[in-house]
Formats: sequence, structure tokens, C-alpha cells
Amino acid sequence: MSIPVIPPSPSREDYARDYAAALAANSDETEFACDEPFALLERWLADAQAHEINDSNAMALATVDDEGLPDCRMVLLKDVGRAGLTFYSNRESDKGQQLEGQPRAALMFHWKSLRRQVRLRGPVEPVSAAEADAYFASRARESRIGAWASAQSRPLADRTELEASVAREMARFEGRDVPRPEGWTGWRLVPIQVEFWRDRPFRLHDRLRFDRDSVDAPWRTQRLYP
Repeated sequence: MSIPVIPPSPSREDYARDYAAALAANSDETEFACDEPFALLERWLADAQAHEINDSNAMALATVDDEGLPDCRMVLLKDVGRAGLTFYSNRESDKGQQLEGQPRAALMFHWKSLRRQVRLRGPVEPVSAAEADAYFASRARESRIGAWASAQSRPLADRTELEASVAREMARFEGRDVPRPEGWTGWRLVPIQVEFWRDRPFRLHDRLRFDRDSVDAPWRTQRLYP
């Protein structure tokens, strides 16, 4: 017997049985009565932390290379506020090289348990060395060792080669602190567009978009058809 890969569209009974809790949470019209996006984003992030099983701060990061070809991968949000959304990685990775060449990006959160998503677009700026140092120092020692051992996005012969690199770095830093590699840093996306989406029955979803002309300009709001 074959197992269907693509589930069918939900029926009326499916909505009544499986969507009830999330749909009730997504029916509060006062949630969309706001004139800037950050307070709502922070509330939704808090809801996600309370309900998502794994990595409620996971977000898709989309960039483009020098030929305009888009790329996308999951990263973890490490700070959020009016200044923007911050994530960390290796400057020599594909994402780091793409952000250096095209310092603008898109982010997307998708919280399936809440049936919500948020999309953001805008310019990207590097964090300060002090910010990168402070976050790097907060990581587990093994993760800091791994940052030295991994030539991120570069060809790797096999797992043994990586494990040997980790062993070398562990020996090199034995008995002393592990500093931040110069190429390991962070970036902050400063949104000029933010769209909130929440699931409603029968694909009649709610969409609220915030736009501004620059990172210093006031926000405009617009409801969108689903």
C-alpha cells in the first residue's frame, strides 16, 4: 500500500477537529490593531517559545549571490528589538559572502503549532566586534571549538577530517579560553517590510503588512487579501 506524500486539503470536519485551538487564538482582531510591527513580533515570538517543540527562534534566511541567484537556509534568531533581528555565522560561509556582496536579505518564521508566519525584508548590517565577542563567549566551549575547526561551506573529504580538525583545536586551546575567530561574526537585518500571516478556516487567512521607505521612516500598515 502506498503512503500519500502530499496530504489532501482539510475538510470542514478537519478544521473543526484539528484547527480549533490555533484558530481560536488567531481570531482576535485586536492583535492587528497596531501601528508598528515589533511589539506584535515579540508577542508572537513569546507564543512560539511556549508552544513550539524545537527551535522556536528558527528562521529561514534568503540571500542572493553575485549572479542574482537566490539562496535560502535556516538560522537562529539571537536578538530582536527596534534595531532589527540578529543572527551569527561565519563570514567566509556562503551566506557571509553573499551578504558582503549584497547586504540585503529576507527572513521568515513559520510556527506550525500556532499556524502563523512572519516575513521580513530589509538591509543587513554587521554587528560590532563587541556584540560578536559577547555572544561568542556565551556559547558552549565545544561550539566555540567547532567555530575554529570548521571551514564553513568549504569542501570536506569526510567526517573523519572534521573530527581531526576538532581534535587539533581542542588540543590547541586546552587549559585556556577560546576566543572568537576573526571571521565569525553576526549580522542584523533592519526590516523595511514585515508581514504577519495567521491561519483562518478555508484558506481565508489574515495578512497584515507593514512598510516603510527607509529604516528611519514611519511605518504604514495594510491588510491584504489571503
